[in-house]
Amino acid sequence: MTQTFADLGVPTPFVTALGRRGITTPTPIQAATLPDSLAGRDVLGRGRTGSGKTFAFLLPLVTRLTQEPRRPQSKRPRALILAPTRELVAQIEESFATLTEGTPLTSRVVFGGVGQGPQVEAIRRGVDVVIACPGRLEDLIGQGHVSLDAIEVTILDEADHMADLGFLPGVKRLLDKTPRGGQRMLFSATLDAGVDVLVKRYLDRPVTHEADSAQSPVETMEHHVLRVDPGHHLDVLADLVAAPGRTVVFARTKHRAKKFAKQLGQRGVPAVELHGNLSQNARTRTMDAFHSGKASTLVATDIAARGIHVDDVALVIHADPPVEHKAYLHRSGRTARAGSEGTVITLMTPDQRSDVHSLMRKAGIKPTTTQVAPGHVLLSELAPGEREFPGAFVPEVPQQQSSGRGGAKGGRSGGRPGGQGGRSGGGNRSSGGRSGGGQRSGGQRGGSGGGRSGGSGGGRAGGQGRSGQPRSGQAGSGGGRRRTAADVSAGR
Repeated sequence: MTQTFADLGVPTPFVTALGRRGITTPTPIQAATLPDSLAGRDVLGRGRTGSGKTFAFLLPLVTRLTQEPRRPQSKRPRALILAPTRELVAQIEESFATLTEGTPLTSRVVFGGVGQGPQVEAIRRGVDVVIACPGRLEDLIGQGHVSLDAIEVTILDEADHMADLGFLPGVKRLLDKTPRGGQRMLFSATLDAGVDVLVKRYLDRPVTHEADSAQSPVETMEHHVLRVDPGHHLDVLADLVAAPGRTVVFARTKHRAKKFAKQLGQRGVPAVELHGNLSQNARTRTMDAFHSGKASTLVATDIAARGIHVDDVALVIHADPPVEHKAYLHRSGRTARAGSEGTVITLMTPDQRSDVHSLMRKAGIKPTTTQVAPGHVLLSELAPGEREFPGAFVPEVPQQQSSGRGGAKGGRSGGRPGGQGGRSGGGNRSSGGRSGGGQRSGGQRGGSGGGRSGGSGGGRAGGQGRSGQPRSGQAGSGGGRRRTAADVSAGR
């Protein structure tokens, strides 16, 4: 008989929240760990990427925090979740918000690449849960903005990846600052030496559960190796990604990711790139475009192999085979998630044959290997559907609204009246105060743009003022009618 979340002891409000997302049946890792984690025990969960680990640790966390409600204290969160990448931190927060809608529980993400001001302010006001990358959190602690002395629950997600990235010294320093009596949960795809050290040092008599481990076969995932000549590599790649549906393409380096995305765009494929050189805002825009379907192909380095969850990714392509078998497994985990079907393709040139065979052996994968060239019938079988080339993806230019310190910067609205020198949600200040979006009188600069209207903020008014010309930020279109494969081959 299939167990339900209610059978495992999950409170009804959270069962309902999962049901709204169409999640009604626990995955193996959830079914294995929830009875112990809900009981407050330390848990070591081993499961492959995409096995449902996030809800496996969030459900016992939110259950405990709601059953023992406390008012959040300034700078002293009740729970800490550590993850290796900004993308994974954001994904965890999204899942946390799904579960806690309608509850008073609060959270704050903490990671680098963005200003620390909003993070510091939120934690100063008090939050229940901090979801963080180790580096930025250590910075905030060193500046006196955060204390971990009130932590009741500590969770490490993707612990093996943190070990791979060299984060374990920082993780240990952070764990040393948390009370020893709290509950600790560690989830990892593998149990390497570095992770084992964490388990022995910080978990108290942990209950170990393994389900869908890193080398467990995924019945709904097909693995293919396509032998291609170097001169046909891009042609075969473009043919595969031009099929309907979302595709994730992995490249070995940042330079290669940028190059593939540009080359695919030149052939009419709407592709976006994701790698470590992008700012956080650029990474967010990239993922928004891929989530929304405006870009059908995501070209990424291994940064995206962890923590990126996009529904309905039917095809993963290793345009550059990875060096390590763990990277192959985590990359491939972008498809065939939670029981869905998916196909994983590795493009192999003759000089990569030995390395790819060794990679597959270590990963425990027995792929189907085929020599292909452009137009090969197997390409349409692996990626079925009419090939479409609507044009390169053109990002929209962000339009800044004239909102002073509000809006994206998280300013206060509805504060003290404007005429008294407080921050206003929308009116003007006649006494030299800041307005939520209007102008200052008497020749003072307004908004955040310092005098430019249109794209950058307010305008200048008064004797000294000047009004700038508005700037438009229209994005280019994808390019008229959809191009076909015939157009591309004809050079149109």
